[in-house]
Amino acid sequence: MPADSPDQAAERALYEQHVDRIYRLALRMTGNAQLAEDLTQDVFMRAFARLHQFRGESDLGTWLHRVAITVILNAITKRKIAAGRELPLDPSAAAASHSGAIDIDTRDRVRTAVAHLPEELRVVVLLYDVEGYQHNEIADMMGITAGACRMRLLRAHQLLRSMLPLEHEEWR
Repeated sequence: MPADSPDQAAERALYEQHVDRIYRLALRMTGNAQLAEDLTQDVFMRAFARLHQFRGESDLGTWLHRVAITVILNAITKRKIAAGRELPLDPSAAAASHSGAIDIDTRDRVRTAVAHLPEELRVVVLLYDVEGYQHNEIADMMGITAGACRMRLLRAHQLLRSMLPLEHEEWR
């Protein structure tokens, strides 16, 4: 079996470094494990086909996540149009929360509330609050300013507060 070319080795390294994060993002945005797997593959196929377009103005990982957001949002939009309704959220398919401090019922209510946010707000919440990206990184991924990213996050948090009754004083 012939050895991988340098390009194939670089693609493999890029894939292995980012596949889990791309999959988690797709899963959280769609709530569907099979669709998330398909979209993850689509992201990498598109990225590898367009790698020559990467200009080095941002980090390669940031560029890849921008490709991912575009692919995922396009798929969600197409599925909504085809179905004539919102995608259902499958809470059992969504990734487990990083925090063991809240009960399962609260976690499910938060997931459901996040799923009902408008897409441009949901993406910012997932990237900032769940994945841990900074505003400037999210802004690069989404093609917006860091200020617009902050405003979207603020608006998302306001909507989530209105959707979720605050049972714990420390959450206020």
